[in-house]
Formats: sequence, C-alpha cells, structure tokens
Amino acid sequence: METNPQLQLAHQFVQNTNRNIFLTGKAGTGKTTFLHHLRTDCPKRIVVVAPTGVAAINAKGSTIHSFFHMPFGPYVAASVNKEVAKNNPVRKMNRDKVNLIKGLDLLVIDEISMVRADTLDGIDEVLRRYKDRTKPFGGVQLLMIGDLHQLSPVVKDDDWAILKDYYPNLYFFNSKALQESNPVGIELKHIYRQSDTYFIDILNAVRENTIDKETLEKLNQRYIPNFNPSEDEGYITLSSHNHSANAINERKLKEISTKEYTFTAEVSGDFPEYSYPNAFELILKVGAQVMFVKNDSNREKLFYNGKIGKITRIKDELIFVKCPDDLQEIAVGKAVWENIKPELNTDTKAIEEIIQGTFMQYPLKLAWAITIHKSQGLTFEKAIIDANAAFAHGQVYVALSRCKSFEGMVLSSPISFGSVKTDGTVATYTKSAKENEPTEQHLTASKIAYQQSLLFDLFDFNPIKTDLFHVKKLAEENHHTISFGFIDNLNTAREQSENSIYAVADKFKRQMNTQLQEQSLPEENTDLQDRVKKGCIYFNDNLSVLEKQLEEISFDADNKSIKKLITEAQEQLKKEIFIKKSSLDLCKNGFKVLSYLKNKANAEIDFLQSQKEQKAAKPTKVNAPRGVLHPELYQTIKNWRDDLAAETGLPVYQILPQKTLTDIVNQIPANFEELESIKGIGKVKIKQYGNEILTMVSDYCDKKELSRTPFQKLIDVKKDKTDTKTITYNLFIEGKSIKEIAEIRALTVGTIEGHLGHFITTQDLVPKDFMDADKVDLIAKFIEENNPKGTNDVKVALPDDISYNEIRAVMNYLKIKE
Repeated sequence: METNPQLQLAHQFVQNTNRNIFLTGKAGTGKTTFLHHLRTDCPKRIVVVAPTGVAAINAKGSTIHSFFHMPFGPYVAASVNKEVAKNNPVRKMNRDKVNLIKGLDLLVIDEISMVRADTLDGIDEVLRRYKDRTKPFGGVQLLMIGDLHQLSPVVKDDDWAILKDYYPNLYFFNSKALQESNPVGIELKHIYRQSDTYFIDILNAVRENTIDKETLEKLNQRYIPNFNPSEDEGYITLSSHNHSANAINERKLKEISTKEYTFTAEVSGDFPEYSYPNAFELILKVGAQVMFVKNDSNREKLFYNGKIGKITRIKDELIFVKCPDDLQEIAVGKAVWENIKPELNTDTKAIEEIIQGTFMQYPLKLAWAITIHKSQGLTFEKAIIDANAAFAHGQVYVALSRCKSFEGMVLSSPISFGSVKTDGTVATYTKSAKENEPTEQHLTASKIAYQQSLLFDLFDFNPIKTDLFHVKKLAEENHHTISFGFIDNLNTAREQSENSIYAVADKFKRQMNTQLQEQSLPEENTDLQDRVKKGCIYFNDNLSVLEKQLEEISFDADNKSIKKLITEAQEQLKKEIFIKKSSLDLCKNGFKVLSYLKNKANAEIDFLQSQKEQKAAKPTKVNAPRGVLHPELYQTIKNWRDDLAAETGLPVYQILPQKTLTDIVNQIPANFEELESIKGIGKVKIKQYGNEILTMVSDYCDKKELSRTPFQKLIDVKKDKTDTKTITYNLFIEGKSIKEIAEIRALTVGTIEGHLGHFITTQDLVPKDFMDADKVDLIAKFIEENNPKGTNDVKVALPDDISYNEIRAVMNYLKIKE
C-alpha cells in the first residue's frame, strides 16, 4: 500500500474522513485485495454487502437484499417520490439487526457496478430510519468498490417502466442519496494482473471506448481460426452465454471414457441455494480439465481461484490435479465456504462475522468453458474467448482482461466494433470522476471538515430539546388522562435546561466556530482542545441536573396506548441524554475522532442493554406523582386497581381514573358518603369497589395513626381489626360458596378468589378446597410440563374459563410442595 499512492489515498479517506468513496480501477488493480486489508486494519465498524449471493460469499459479506430486507423488484424510496413510497411494504427488522445498524460506521458495497440506483436509495432509506434522518445514508460512510466498465446492473423492462420517471438510467451513480452526498472517486492505476504494456494499452482502449481501426487490428491478431489446442495446454473457453459453456463442458466430459464420479456437497446451517459457490452435485472424471474455484487456504498456496489443471487420479477422498506449469500433482480435499452474517457483540461492541452456515465441496469445476459473467475476478494463463456475441455492456472487456498475457489469449472469432459495447453514460461519468480525483489537499480539507462536524455534533443539544418538547406535547394533548403535576414538572425541567444548556450551547458553538476558522485539524489545535475540555465538564454537569429532574418526575396514565406512547417518548429522551453525557465525559480529557465515534456508538448499545436488564429485573417501587399527599397509599390502591384490571380485562380508567385515584389518596375518605362525593365514584363503583377502597384507606390510616372521621360502615370489621382476607376465609370455612361470599361482602368473585389464594401460601387451604378439581389438574399439568415464566403464559395456553387467580393459586401450591 505504501508504494501505491491511490491505494494510500483511498486508505486515508476511509480511515480519517466521512466522505463516501467510489473506489474503481481496471481489472487486476487490487480492489479486492484492498477490501481484504481493510477488514484487519480499519478501526471503524464495518459491514460488507454485495449484489449477488456468490459475490457476497466471495467478499465474505451478505447480500444487499438479505441485510437490508430489500424487495427484489423495483423500489421507489420516499426521497424519490413520497406518494408512491407510501405503498412500499414495511420492512421489519429485529432488535439485533437494528442495534447493528445503529453501531455501523462504514458500509462496503462490493461489485457496485451491478447495483441499481433504486437499490442504493432503498439502502439510504433504511439507514436514515435507524441512524440520522437528516444525512444521506444516515451518516454512515460508504465505500463502493467496482468497475463500471465491467458488468452492469440488470434491468428488466417491467422494472424500467416503473422507474424511468425517476432516473435517467439505473447506474448506481444516479442514486438521489448518493448525489446528495457528493462522493469522491479514486481510480487505482497500477495493474497487477498484466505486465505487458502492449496488451494493457489494448485493454485500456476497449475499456474506455477509444478503440480505433489500428487497435482492433492488433487485437484481432489473436484470432486463430479452428484453433484446437491439446488437452495438456490447459486452455479455457470464455463464452457469452451459459448454454454455450455448459454444452462444451458436457461434450468434453462425455468424450472421456474413464469412470464417472459424483461428489455431493455437504450443507449445514443457513446457506441459501442461490449462494452456492460450486455445484451441489459435482460430476468429474479422471482426465477432465478443471479449474480451482477457491484460493488455497494452506501455507503452501498451491492453487488459486481460476487456476487450470487436469484430474490425474481420484483416490481415498482426494482428487489429484496436475497443472501445466507445476512439477507435482496437487492433492485436493474438500473445502469449506462460509455464509457469514454480521452481528453486534453487545459485550465487546464490535461487529463480528458469525458463521450462519457452511458449504463443503471440492473446490473444482469443469473448465473447458466458463461464462464471461462467472469469470469476473478470475485470472487465466491461457483462454479462448468467444465474445463476438456479447450481449451486455462491458462483457468483452471482462473477457479480455481475465487473460494474464496477450500471447495466452486466443479469439475464436474476430472482435468487431459492434461487440465492444461501452455505455456512453458510463464513459462520461468515469471521465468526470477521473478529472475530479481528490488530491492530498482535498484529503486534508475533508479531514478538517469531518472533525469539525463531529465537534459541532458533540455540542449539539437539539435532539434532547426536541425529545423533551415531544414528551411535553404528548402530555398536554392527553392532560385529562395523565397523573397530576406531570406537565408542571416537565415545564420546570424544560425552562431550566433552556437557560443552562441550550442558550449556553448556542453561544459556545459560535465562539468555537471562530477558533475553527484556522483550518487546522481540531485534534491538533491546543487552544481549541482546552475549550472543548471545559465545555464538556460544564454541559455534562448541567445534563446531570436535567437527568435527575426527569428521574424524579413520576408518570402514569389511565389509557394504555397513551401511557405507552409517552413512556416510549421518555425512553427516547433518556437515551439521548445518556449518549450525550457519555460523549461529554469522554471528551473532557480531549477530543479524538476514532475514540469519539466508538464511544458514541457504544453508548447507544450500552443504553439499550441497560434498559433490557432493567425490564428483566423485578420492577422496583414506583414513586407517586408529585402533589400526592400519601405516596404509600397511592401505590397500594394503584397496585390493587392495576391487578384488578389485569384480572377482569378492563382498562384501568374504567375501574378508577387517574384523577379519581389521586383525589381518594389526598382526601382519605372515612365512609361511603365521603367516598361517593369524589368525582369519578358513583353508586355503581361504590357497590363494586367501595368496601375494598375504604379498607385500604383505613388500614393505611391505622398504620400511620392518622386521625379521621369514624369508619361507620365498616365499624364491625375495625373493632376486632380483622383482616379483610380473614373475613373471607371465615365465611368460606362456614360453608359459604365463593359467589355467596362475593354477594355478602359486595366484592367481585375475582377478589374473593384472590383472598382464598392467600391462604394457600399459609398452607391453610389447597386449591381443590375451592376450585374445580379438573381445573387444578389441568393447570398443574401444564405448569409441570412447560415451566412457564408467569401467569400470562399459562392464561394464553389454557381455556378462557380459567382465571388468573386460579392460576396463581395452583402456582403457589406447587411452589409450597417443592
């Protein structure tokens, strides 16, 4: 890389800028090698994708369609036409894939010449959704590798009929998102495959559509009519069409009289058939001409992808191949290809390549002939080219450039001007890219701009401001259903942050912008670094104040959907504060680009992981909303209400609205008359729940020794301080049924079941004392066989007439038995 200025420039742009890059070059200039090196020496988190299954396997990546859940037909992104895009199918991604995308720094797209513009705009849409909506490709850097003069995108007539209104053509460079991002183009110029300047000049003329009569005559010097080499010479025929290549291979194999062997591949795990790198059933004979379809992974490196030889013998699960220039046979065993899926390791925060499946087969295929399309990326010592019937742009160039030397190439038919097809659009784009290749000055400017943008991002608190406003707006729109004081507390937090964070940040960034005018790298600007350190300490402290304020604000709502909506908005706000505080904490010791990028991506993963762990843990006590006079009583009645709602399937507000709950707690009614005077409690609710509510209020007041009006309606209960569950138990022991007890006590059947269930834990009752024996057996059998996590799992699986209380009773009984 040190001796190749273009490779070094590309390396610097990838490592130290956020510019999107189109890395191109003639065949054999080292594009694939650059990708392989990038995997090992780039600190950014990388995902590699390619347009086809075989290309993805070769690049050790995923297909574009599988990674981004892209449809195979034409795709109109919202950035192209919002109205049409409304009809696009929703592409759902699991949490792991979303987290992987959120942590992504660099997306490598191999064989970019085959990628369509609408596909690239679809990728942009996915990345914006999960990264930054305001930036092309969500702010993820793109490295696009390929040669436009080779294979072009496949466009069906039906697809073009839909897309022609939005794109002049479907080459990737017409992507709306890519044009918005102003990518840099870098062309690799040093050719490693060929060293013959005479041949290289001819190839360049074909590639760049500058072929003239004289060059064509030079090329056609390699036309040898009726050329029929001996089998030992190892020539391979490159054909335009698949049927021609197959016909040659089948005919040649039949001509050999030796025994036919069939080798079946071993496929394990997830390895799609369209990605198979070789035939599932490989039919070979001793004497057959074969080509290696994989590089030798052993230290000896005895073969490479595209090397030609002849099978000399097959013995003991080994196929022996003799190549023309080798002295010894090569003993070939089965090779393994891996289907790799990128996954985010939440512990190391690195994107790891996880093996999803494997394909094991001999790395050989019949090689008297191969299609030009499948020859891309290969190198041949000797080849017969039948390309006059080339039907796709770039096919002739691909075929000719597979040959290592001019002398090793034979044309089976002369090349005509008509068969050298080079798209004028490609030529124009390539010429423009070449004329505007970046220089070292461009690189320096891009580094500075990149570091400046990251610094402004560090001190940008608008996402937090927006998220806080969103929570406040949702609360105001639904004020009648949410807990008392929530909006007032939000406003207090908003006003505090407006003065201590947002206004100060605007002033800070204006001052910082003055220092950034020096056009030096911010990482190397000592005065700027000192300012950054001080700023990080100040804003981190004030964000901590805001974070604490928000943690102390309790929230509840009667309506489940509204509660979910506001809770999710709160989570988003918490996440933004968590990420920003993490970044500020890092940079209080100085700003470094790679550390900042890594930390920011890690912080998002850490937040999601912490939320996951909190949800898995047992819920902690929830504080009552501010303004509630008796938080403990509030929590007791709220828990009772929520449990009853879960048991009956009713919304919580139908049992006890939030405002009514708060008024009960603040007024602590002593009797039915006082309870009925509270708005939201009518005669029906008095009959349904009055007894239980007043009992909870009375128990709390007794515990806290609060003086109140005599508890008239329940005086008999309070005289002997008998627990409400004990009253139910005594009535049951007297022979009353659950239904009778519910009527006597003006309580629900579910409540009475819950009371009796309590006495299973004290071992005074067993479930069959008050439950149907068949129900008990059914519940117990399911629990013992399935080990469910909770009552919901059991409820969903069993008949509807089995209640939550009955399930809890059996669960408690089984625990006691253990």
